[in-house]
Amino acid sequence: MKFLGIIPARYGSSRLEGKPLKDICGHSMIEWVYKRAKLSNLDDVIVATDDKRIFDEVERFGGKVIMTKETHPNGTSRIAEVCEKITDYDVVINIQGDEPLIEKDMINSLIDAFVKEPELKMGTLKHKLDTMEEVENPNSVKVITDKNDYAIYFSRSVIPYPRKENMENYYKHVGIYGYKRDFVLEYSKWEQTPLEISESLEQLRVLENGYKIKVLPTPYKIIGVDTEKELERVREYISQNKVEI
Repeated sequence: MKFLGIIPARYGSSRLEGKPLKDICGHSMIEWVYKRAKLSNLDDVIVATDDKRIFDEVERFGGKVIMTKETHPNGTSRIAEVCEKITDYDVVINIQGDEPLIEKDMINSLIDAFVKEPELKMGTLKHKLDTMEEVENPNSVKVITDKNDYAIYFSRSVIPYPRKENMENYYKHVGIYGYKRDFVLEYSKWEQTPLEISESLEQLRVLENGYKIKVLPTPYKIIGVDTEKELERVREYISQNKVEI
């Protein structure tokens, strides 16, 4: 079984324009994501972008990159275009282009899941939430699973409902996905579903169509970058902890 990591990256962002090219301690954000992903057990990694500036930056630091259409509504659609062009991989790992502190073990845990369960179509990650402030934040997507770690539901609301204060049951969804190549090609063509539209969560389309998503626990709480404040947090963390690529 062969595994390909794909990093969708676009220049436009409503809150942080051009964030893949933002400097983080001497390297662009996309370089951090790419090189940290390369530390994992993936067979290869490629950036998928529709912007020449990002394309040129990836080539500058020696990474692999492919130009995609400008009309994609989301990262999954962009990944599907890459999967149509690159056919010699069994599983694709969708790595967010705005998480420069991605840990190789997060990627490896998804790889291991597909090795252990060859029939698996899609997997993702979750980590424990520690405070009710995080639980109640609609930007923090929660997930509940069955006893076999398959998703029951993803929501921006508080799930499960807190009849009694017990932090044991709250998990945040971590936005890294693994898919069988054939499945992502199929899934990307489905129409949006009612719950997906209501929550603005694309993964609900999979559940609403009757498919399962494996949700694996991870201890890592990485910082995604959507704002200048979060960008500064990442720079400070890297400087203080002497993180290298």
